[in-house]
Order: sequence, then C-alpha cells, then structure tokens
Amino acid sequence: MPSGLIALALGGFGIGLTEFLIAGLLPQVASSFEVSEAAAGWLISGYALSVAIGAIALTAATARLPRKGILVGLVALFVIGNLLSAVASTYPVMLFGRIVAALCHGSFFGIGSLVARSLVAPEKKSRAVAVMFAGLTLANVLGVPFGALVGERWGWRAAFWAVTAIGVLALVGIIALVPGGAGETRPPTATDRSDPIPPSSLRAQFRAFRSWQVWLTLTATALSYGGMFGAFSYLAYTFTEVGGFSSADVAWLLMVYGVGLVVGNLIGGRAADRDRDRALVLALLGLAITLAVFGLLADSATASVILVFLMGLFGFASVPGMITRVTDFAHGAALAASANVSASNIGNALGAWLGGLAITAGLGYTAPLYVGAGIVLISVIVMLVAAHQARSPAQQTGHCR
Repeated sequence: MPSGLIALALGGFGIGLTEFLIAGLLPQVASSFEVSEAAAGWLISGYALSVAIGAIALTAATARLPRKGILVGLVALFVIGNLLSAVASTYPVMLFGRIVAALCHGSFFGIGSLVARSLVAPEKKSRAVAVMFAGLTLANVLGVPFGALVGERWGWRAAFWAVTAIGVLALVGIIALVPGGAGETRPPTATDRSDPIPPSSLRAQFRAFRSWQVWLTLTATALSYGGMFGAFSYLAYTFTEVGGFSSADVAWLLMVYGVGLVVGNLIGGRAADRDRDRALVLALLGLAITLAVFGLLADSATASVILVFLMGLFGFASVPGMITRVTDFAHGAALAASANVSASNIGNALGAWLGGLAITAGLGYTAPLYVGAGIVLISVIVMLVAAHQARSPAQQTGHCR
C-alpha cells in the first residue's frame, strides 16, 4: 500500500472527526457560550451547508493548481478552522471556525480521491479510494464517543485541540508522503481511459458535466445517501420508541452502524474493482431491502442490531465505486469528484427532511426507514439505467444534447 494513501486516510479521519464529534459536545458548547440548543445546532447544520458549497467553490477556484498543493492548502485550512474553534471566545467565532473547517471537507475528498487512485494501478483504483475513505468511516465510529469522552474529562476545547493536532500530522504526512506530481502527470493508457491528464481550466472542468453518465451517477449518489441518512437521522427514536432500547444503548448501537460503514467501504472498494456497476446495483439493492426489513422488525432488539450493521455495510459499500464512476465519466475532472460530495450532502438534507415529514404526519418512528427504502429504490433504478447506457459503445461518453 502506498504510504501516501495512509496520509490521505489520516486527513480523512481528522476531517471526519470534526464533522461528527460536535454531536457529543453540543450541550457543553451551548452552555459555555450561553446560547440555545437551536443556535448550537447551527454548528452542525452550518457545517453541512458549508461542505456542500465549499466542495464546488474551492475546487472551481483551484482548477489550475497542482493537486498536491491544493490538498496541502485544504488541510492547512482545516487546521486553522479547528484552531479557531479551540480558542473561540464567542459563539460567532466558534461558528466561523466550523465554517472554515467545513469548506475544505468536500474538496479534500473530491480531489483526494483522484490523487489516491493515481497512486495505484488502474485495476485497484476503487480500493485506493476506499482506503482514503476508511479514515472517514473510522471517524464515524469514533467521532461522537471521542468528543463526549474528551469533552467530559478535559472540556470541549480539548477535543478541538486534539483534532487540530491530527490535522497537523496529516499535513506533514501529505507533504512528506504524497508524490509531488500525483494525479497530475500520468498520461492515460489504452486500457485506462478514466485517468486522462486533468483539465487545466475551469471551462474544461465544466465540460465534464455534459456527460449523462456524470449526472446519472450524481443522482444515484444523492438518492442513496438521502435514503440512508434519512433513516439514520431518526434511528435514536426508532431504537428507543420502537425497539425498547434505553437512551444509554443508542451510543453503542450507532457504533455498530459505524463498524458496518468501515466494513462496507472496504468490501465495496474491492467489489467495484471487479465489476463496478454490478457491485453498485447490488449494494443499493441490499440497502433498500435492509431499510424495508428494518422497518418491519424494528421492535426486535436482536434484529435491530443485525440490521443497523447491514445498513452501514450496504450504505457505504457503494461509495468508492460511485466516486471512481463519476470521475471516470468526467475524465478526471476534480470538479465532478467534489460535486459527488456535494450531491451526498444534498441527499442527506433531502432524506432527513422527508423522514421528518413522515414522522410529523403521524406515520410513526419506523416511517423514515420505509421512506429511506423508497428513496434508495429510486437510486437502484437510476443506477440500472446508467449501467445499461454505459454498456453501449455509443453511450460511453453520453454527452447531453
């Protein structure tokens, strides 16, 4: 395994921690700054919104720059944002720090995925992306308990100091271990049309979006994330109100889900390298079935533990393949890779909104699971259409008319 992948995974781990740990620190932060729970919640929702915006804006703004240099700058921005959060004396400064840290999130994973795949042979590109995303999935497992544990023992600021230190380590690792020309100078081969020399202008980057395959993949990404996180957003209620678990059980149940993410990410990367479109369809179909069955068996404690693991496994099994697919059909355009991250965040917001509407309508705390299954089923259909079109030589580039 190239050492540069470890540095990228460490960066992903730090960024993931920043996103997730705040959930376990929110009461402390709200009390420290004497703000309401709703205002404190903006430290989460403001972060998510900034991810969606920053993924496109920063990638577009840095289209002509070397990718390693961009990654170094993004991680430096991440360090600055978390440092601001750690030393913030007022709530606005804290929120600003969160926004600064979030701006690098989407671009890091978008551009980082292109760099990761350039470090290995073409037939291992999805596995390389999975290794980079392993940091993010591990952060999903450890983020909330890490924040809660550190915050309880040393205060919430200590958690942000710790993440700042991780960011510094990732910055040093990327500078030292990622090759200076990674993803920038390797020419395409006859068997690897997916990694051409990256576009050097913003106009060339936007030309990637003329491909129907890019749009179909982005749509499938948004829908798959929307279905999974629409259900995930209300799992605590499902566990306690339907499954009979106590509030104290929710933390370890969510860790089971996180373990599923880690396993699914690694399995999905290997499967995508063998037969990507087939692996994506099967992963999405598995997620839709899991969510529907979860809705039916949510009152069973044993079934809930198994199904929340499978929900994480199938939910993230599609991620490496989706990223390599969108960048293949975008011919290496970094903007398309970052757009995939934005699409996932848009899907998250859509899924959570629809799941909340279902509960408000009086359909019960299993309703988000059924809503999520329906959304993911649409994603399966979109992916089947994309796979069918991609098999036709005339549709390989599939430009929009």
